[in-house]
Parts: sequence; C-alpha cells; structure tokens
Amino acid sequence: MNLHEFQSKSILKRYGVTVPEGILAYTVNEAVKAAEIIQSSTGSDKWAIKAQVHAGGRGKGGGIKIADSIDNVRLHASAILGMMLVTPQTPPEGKKVRKVLVEQNLYYPGPHQPAEYYLGVLLNRQKGVNVIMYSPRGGMNIEKVADETPESLFTEEVNPKTGLQPYQARRIAFNLGLEGDANKNMVRFVTAIYQAYNETDATLVEINPVFKTSDNKILAADAKIVIDNNALFRHPDIASLRDYDEENPTEVEASHNDLNYVKLSGNVGCMVNGAGLAMATMDIIKLSGGEPANFLDVGGGASVQRVETGFRIILKDPNVKAIMVNIFGGIVRCDRVAKGIIEAVQNLGKIDVPIIVRLQGTNAEEGKRLLDESGLSVHSATTLQEAATMVTQLLQ
Repeated sequence: MNLHEFQSKSILKRYGVTVPEGILAYTVNEAVKAAEIIQSSTGSDKWAIKAQVHAGGRGKGGGIKIADSIDNVRLHASAILGMMLVTPQTPPEGKKVRKVLVEQNLYYPGPHQPAEYYLGVLLNRQKGVNVIMYSPRGGMNIEKVADETPESLFTEEVNPKTGLQPYQARRIAFNLGLEGDANKNMVRFVTAIYQAYNETDATLVEINPVFKTSDNKILAADAKIVIDNNALFRHPDIASLRDYDEENPTEVEASHNDLNYVKLSGNVGCMVNGAGLAMATMDIIKLSGGEPANFLDVGGGASVQRVETGFRIILKDPNVKAIMVNIFGGIVRCDRVAKGIIEAVQNLGKIDVPIIVRLQGTNAEEGKRLLDESGLSVHSATTLQEAATMVTQLLQ
C-alpha cells in the first residue's frame, strides 16, 4: 500500500526522524492559512507547495512550487489544486491533485553549505537481507546517478536478524562525506529510518532528498513509504490511511469483492482460479500473439457470484476484445464451474466480446459438454494452448 508524502512523514516523525514543519491543505484558503501558521512558528518567509499524489517526479511535472510571499502561496496553490499532474510515474492522462502539503523553507542562511542526499531502504529478496541505498547526489535527477555515475551510489546490507549496527550507520554518514554535527545527526537519522522501515513492515522507505541545512540539521525533505499489504492486519492505523482516490477504481471494486485484480494494457481479459495458473495463462496468451488485459484470480471456489463479478470487472475495460477463462477443477468440480459460468453469462445478458473457456480437472468433460450445449456464445477448449490459439484467432 502506497502512502502520501504527508502520511509518510507523520509516521517517520513517530520514530524520531526529523521532518520539516508542514500542514495539509485541501483548498487555496487552507493553504494560505497553513503558510501563515508555519511563518508564525518558524519565521520562514518562503514555503514549498507540494502536490500530494501517489507518483514521483512531481517537481518536473509542475506539482511542487516554491512561494516567497503569501500571494505566491495563493497563486501556486490555485494552480496545483485540481490540476491533472503528469509525471513519468502517472498514467498518460495524469492524476488529479486533491490536496497539497505546505511546508517551511529549508534554505536559510547559516555557517555551512546546504546539501541534498538520497537514502532508500528496501528488501533484497534473493539474498534475504535489507539494503540501504544511498548517495551524496540526491534530488530530482537521482535516476541518472546509477547509469551515469554508479560510483556515487552506495549500498549497505543489513541482516534482518541482527538489525542495523551502529558501525553501519557511521559508515553511511562517512561515505556521504559528513563531519562533526552533520555526521552525528546523519547517524541518528539513518538509524531512525531503518527502525521505521522494520517496525512498520514496509517494503520501501525512500527519502529523496535527505536535506542537510546550513546549520547541519538532517531532515527528510521528501518521503515515500510502501507498506506490505500482507502485514496491514498488524497495523490498522496505517491501513486506515489508504487513499482510494489514488487507486484504479476497478481494482478497488475488485478488492472489495475479495478478487485479486490488476489492470494491464492488453486486449484479452483473463479470469483464472489461482495466482500461478493466472501467470501461466498470461504467458501463453502472450506467446500466442495476444496481450493480457488484466490479472484476475477469482479464487479456488469460482462460484457463480464471483465469476459474474469477475466478468463485470473485466468488461469495464474498453480495451478488452476477448475473455479467456481458465479454471482448474480441484477444489470445485468442473461441471459446477461450467454451470456457474453459464448462469453468470445469462445474468449479464448480451456480451459483445467472445468468451473462451478452458476447464481441466474433476469432471472436465462434463463441464465442456454443458458449455457446448448451453446455446450461449461461449467457446470451449480442452488444452491451454488450444484456448490461447482460439483467443488470438477470434481477435483476428
């Protein structure tokens, strides 16, 4: 589950991570009021106005602006709120901005030069260790660092059994070229970030940039946290932060019906029982010349209601030109699945795209006979290859 920047910073703050003072605003007037409150408490006469969407690259898309007056706060908030923000991580049409984070300015006079760094914590699944990735070259162009100057990107592997060791945090601060108070503050910062990552069951905590102020404070100027969905039952407070407006509405509907659905960019809808079978189904469609339009796992039972709901969700995608149903009758018999498919299609009425059904397992022959004799425009297949070939032929 993705979190917004303001949500991520709120969580990090609980673990002792230093963050800029910021206030969330849903309207222009709220943004102006937030700027006035921040000015009163910090003395800052500049503010960052930051679009809150689940996407990176907001600055390049015009979703982050610096205001040097209250009038500019109003101007920038008016431009950002309600805009369709397009970044490399959004759909082509962009994402609508419904709220902004107003934050204090971090560039202020002091005895030292401000600097931006990069820090991310994630899991290396192959090695079974957590990895802290960091670089002295943080900011908007961090994506280019690995390609153009890989020597500027460092990694620190952390054994999850022993956790982050003090010497590792010190090595990170040293490799970032920090000395004195800045070094000590970075050590505390890294330690707190790793604790937050570990205790929230995150799959990613990314801070870009980590900001060193002119008086050597270390702050999370930006923050991105992704939580493992399988661990949300342990964190009801975090689960309550889910923002459905930022998710694909069809995927949200599927989750509410306990269906595993992920929209893809192809034209062949897939309905399968079992994640492994779904992956194999998408592979065979691709190898046969088709393009999967989705991943949809209806579960082991494949009841009439679940099949009907699956059809409804798949058909909401206008790109779908055919539907392939691939069911293995292990938990439930294939003849019952066939009856469920027939009833679901009848309940839906006219379906304008061809439906290809492949059943294997208990009573598979009886299930195929029921489909063939149903009088519906449902094409039955015996093998997976036959079903995939049938799909591509019908599309052509």
